[in-house]
Amino acid sequence: MEIQSAFNSGVQGFQKATEEASLAAANIVAATSANRDENTISQTSMNNTQKIPDLNQSIVDLKVAEFQAKSSVQVIKTADEVLGTLLDVTA
Repeated sequence: MEIQSAFNSGVQGFQKATEEASLAAANIVAATSANRDENTISQTSMNNTQKIPDLNQSIVDLKVAEFQAKSSVQVIKTADEVLGTLLDVTA
């Protein structure tokens, strides 16, 4: 694997984790907002079959995104260290 490829993989993984964390956070807000106003939800669900995100699944998704981000950062750090070592060896 090339160093540039490792950097790209790390950055792409971090971007994906960020997107998933944002989606999970939005789902958590939607679920908690929906729970606060149950009367509106019951009226809305009668008029429109709107699916409320599952709070537990959204919390798990947020935690998974956290670990994915941490792993991606470690890939970037490792690629940086390898590049630094290669530059030290060739200098």
